[in-house]
Amino acid sequence: MHKVYLVGAGPGDIGLITLWGLELIQRADVIIYDHLVNRHLLDYSKHKAERIYVGKQASQHELPQQEINKLIVDKSKENNVVVRLKGGDPFIFGRGGEEAEFLFENGIAFEIVPGITSAISAPAYAGIPLTHRLYASTVAFITGHEDNTKEKSAIKWDEIAKGPDTLVFLMGIKNIKKIKDNLIKGGRNPQTPACIIQWGTLPQQKVVTGQLSDIDLIAKLNKIKPPAIIIVGDVIKMRDRLKWFEKRPLFGKKVAITRPLHQSKRLSNLLSEKGANIIYLPTIEIMPIEPNNALTEAIRSIDRYDFIVFTSVNSVSIFIENLFGIGMDIRALHNTKIIPIGEATARLLRSNGIIPDFLPERFVSEGIIDILRGMNIRNKRFLLPRAAQARDVISDYIKNEEGICDTIPLYKTVLPASILPIDERFDIITFTSSSTVNNFIELYGKDALNESIVASIGPVTTDTLKKHNVGVHVEAKRYDIEGLIDAIEGYFKK
Repeated sequence: MHKVYLVGAGPGDIGLITLWGLELIQRADVIIYDHLVNRHLLDYSKHKAERIYVGKQASQHELPQQEINKLIVDKSKENNVVVRLKGGDPFIFGRGGEEAEFLFENGIAFEIVPGITSAISAPAYAGIPLTHRLYASTVAFITGHEDNTKEKSAIKWDEIAKGPDTLVFLMGIKNIKKIKDNLIKGGRNPQTPACIIQWGTLPQQKVVTGQLSDIDLIAKLNKIKPPAIIIVGDVIKMRDRLKWFEKRPLFGKKVAITRPLHQSKRLSNLLSEKGANIIYLPTIEIMPIEPNNALTEAIRSIDRYDFIVFTSVNSVSIFIENLFGIGMDIRALHNTKIIPIGEATARLLRSNGIIPDFLPERFVSEGIIDILRGMNIRNKRFLLPRAAQARDVISDYIKNEEGICDTIPLYKTVLPASILPIDERFDIITFTSSSTVNNFIELYGKDALNESIVASIGPVTTDTLKKHNVGVHVEAKRYDIEGLIDAIEGYFKK
């Protein structure tokens, strides 16, 4: 049955959506979303899901509310599961009540999925408890932008000014002087601490503080624009001791990731935990070589191999897909030693039930050679499934030691089908392979790196950067994602 779910997307930080809200995004046939919804939530939707933007900004509406209401009903009547994805919480100044009422009047089944409102989350990320045993026992949430069609304000300013200890105004930046004047006129002490939080819970969060009497001037001097919330109350005194979000080591730093989009999640998540603002700039796509008769033949005769060497997660995923594709499984590898190039490759093998026999200390081809040096590999047969453009370091070593190496290209790295423009400056740009370097230079030119800190995952990638006369500021000591992040963090600590 068709149904509409009014889902609160949370305040911006993608980790603050509820489990139920995320599951509904994954189920939805149609997602109708607002301006303040984190667009990365849409990455979790079905490939065929229809995504419709109906965002509203100050003085700029994509669709009037009446048309949004009608759109939700129309999409529901097409027997779709419709998710109306709203920033924050649907029922906290989000007009979710109006939309639910319209659905009721049209006989459409609906459910409400609460979200975390910026009214409580932005202060928490700024280190401001809205209530505190010493400072505040009451809190009020007030709209800073009333319906223009009202004849007079519905806000009882004299009661608000003298009543709740902590006041939180949403959507109030445009009317901040009016808010200040009404509070002071209503009896609030002009010296009461006041605070503005712009883009709360996101890496671009900006917090300014002052007194109620001058908070409008502070907003103007700091060029504060929506979205932002205004807080008035003594609890703001706690901020200097409790602010935690801005203390993250990479807070606010814009970090560009050049990996393929489908392989960026782990790097992105770890950087985000450090406070970074992630910019996706994929410079390569992985194109499997299909059909691949050489791979099929190698898998069918896998018993003849003493070792399989995997030099990337892509080689593992393509190999396993083909293993299963011809009706075989990991039992076929019981007599074969497995050597992955690094921890990420080993992790993917383990997740598929394959325990590596060796793991190099250095996560490069030379690290695998270090392992082989401790063995007699004469007449041993190796299978090396890898990228078409890979270096021949491993295969050359095996042949020089009179081993037998079957090198099978599994995939090519190619330029992405669509190229994203660079319309902003990066603080840091990360390169995790020579391919990402070569393609970036081809797509954007090395001048695009002039004002950024260049971070390399290891010496091979660094050598490629230097061949393009690009200076490297950061090189990982451990040649994996965790090592790269440690190196970036260490650079800023210095």
